[in-house]
Amino acid sequence: MAYETPLKIQDIINNIDRGIYVLPSIQREFVWSVDQIETLFDSLMQEYPIGSFLFWKVDKENYSEYEFYQFIKDFHEKNNRHNPKANLAGTSDMTAVLDGQQRLTSIYLGLKGTYSYKLRYKQWKSEDAFPKRKLYLNLFNPASDFDRKYDFRFLTKKEAVNDLQSNKNIYWFEVGKILEMKEINHVMDYLTDNIMLNDEISKEQRKFAQGALYQLYKVIQDKDTISYYLEKSQDLDKVLNIFIRVNSGGTILSYSDLLLSIASAQWQTYDARAEITEFVDSINHIGSSFNFNKDFVLKSSLILSDFNNIAFKVDNFNKTNMLNIEANWETIKLAIQMAVELVASFGYSRDTLKSSNAVIPIAYYLMRIGLPKNYVESSKTQNDRTAIKKWLNRSLIKRVFSGQPDNVLRPLRKLINEDSQNGFPLDKIIDYFKGTNKTISFTEDDINENLLQLQYNDADTLSALMLIYPSYDFSKSVHVDHIYPKSLFASSKILQNRGVPADQVENYMKYVNGIGNLQLLYQLPNIEKQNKEFDKWFEEHFRSEQDKNQYRSLNYIPNVNCAFLDFQIFYNERLKLIKDAFISAIK
Repeated sequence: MAYETPLKIQDIINNIDRGIYVLPSIQREFVWSVDQIETLFDSLMQEYPIGSFLFWKVDKENYSEYEFYQFIKDFHEKNNRHNPKANLAGTSDMTAVLDGQQRLTSIYLGLKGTYSYKLRYKQWKSEDAFPKRKLYLNLFNPASDFDRKYDFRFLTKKEAVNDLQSNKNIYWFEVGKILEMKEINHVMDYLTDNIMLNDEISKEQRKFAQGALYQLYKVIQDKDTISYYLEKSQDLDKVLNIFIRVNSGGTILSYSDLLLSIASAQWQTYDARAEITEFVDSINHIGSSFNFNKDFVLKSSLILSDFNNIAFKVDNFNKTNMLNIEANWETIKLAIQMAVELVASFGYSRDTLKSSNAVIPIAYYLMRIGLPKNYVESSKTQNDRTAIKKWLNRSLIKRVFSGQPDNVLRPLRKLINEDSQNGFPLDKIIDYFKGTNKTISFTEDDINENLLQLQYNDADTLSALMLIYPSYDFSKSVHVDHIYPKSLFASSKILQNRGVPADQVENYMKYVNGIGNLQLLYQLPNIEKQNKEFDKWFEEHFRSEQDKNQYRSLNYIPNVNCAFLDFQIFYNERLKLIKDAFISAIK
């Protein structure tokens, strides 16, 4: 296998548009960030090597042996992350990309596609959180980053126009327009019409613009940039081994992608890739949304199918196992879905469920007890759900699935299998792991050094508060709330203006996000509370002594003065009550 004659990038783009270049199902999905794409285009412009590519010339009689997919042409982090199936009807010339999908997709998105990623501080469910962006090149100045020469950025059209109007050091050129410049004189025409004759543009900017645009034309339209090998063998085992070998470095190919390719060929009723990717999307929309992936579903399938070996090894993805998973696919899906619904009812979401593997034993348990209807809501299963929630809370706080999760999943499956008829075996699980590095038991040191030190944005804070708020209905929207509003602690100047002594300011700012100032509130009371001073909100919201005492009891509010200047006393006294509550919850 030797290098073929290199290709121009414009030819690659044309072949992707014509459906000649496709992706075998053994390819993982697109995962590159905008920063990686921008760096790739900077490398192209500086004529740095971007690595060789590996293509596979597929004979028409082998089109049906694997599933093939199109390149993503408009990436959307929420709504368009999956490659559509390639329609090979009438296709007589097809080349599969074995190595280089991430780079080729990135080049396509930069030149002809769009990239939509979530804006910071926007909600995941909000459609305007994902504005459509195209790749632009600043023709006036080089990049400010020390490791880049050219300033490439994915921008919305509005951002590009606003910068052009307000900043004389920026001229955003939409990179894809270089494909419209079929000849070198078209580059000069553009520069003349838009830049060279403008007296407001400096000599240095005109010089940089001319060099940058000519270089962009050269690397996209003129230079043979893409070096590649072409594999022509039709031996599928050989092709698969080549693919695994070339993908063993860099962003390592996950076994889930290999499994999908094998399952797609071996499943007899379902389209494995479509089934699994669609199922991942569906469970990620449960509750306030989650972040499960194919690996989670496939690992769950291995465990729920009761295979002895649950490791992600190609040997475990043999035809017998694949057909077993297919035969039980509907049951596996239902068990996982019920488990996710149950976890969502506990109040967890993509931001707080820090281990997807923690859901697998729950799914296995639900399958073992026959997937009872209305399990998540039924009063008859309340005690069982409470035991599962306690196990989940403890496991997440203790991070038992970090490291090598299979060493936890195997004994959990065994324990559940032996004793599921008596309910979720919480006590037996606690006893089994006691004294190991995967224990879910807590010592007083654990409470003092870990739980009582938790902060507002820590991953374990919700799980910890769940331990001491057992009566809450987490199927409703529950917020982790600052008792004394955080906005009142924004700066030392604000605190001193409110009368806090200078020697106490540091502690005020230290404790405001601590667990001693955190409670759980349902969404509506939290919205009503907002930035009101706690003592004033408390008096306004609870008029009778009975209501006040009930709130104090539920939220571990000490019977002390709650004025703003008594915050430190309040915090220390409440921390004592919370510690007692933790001890009671985990005994």
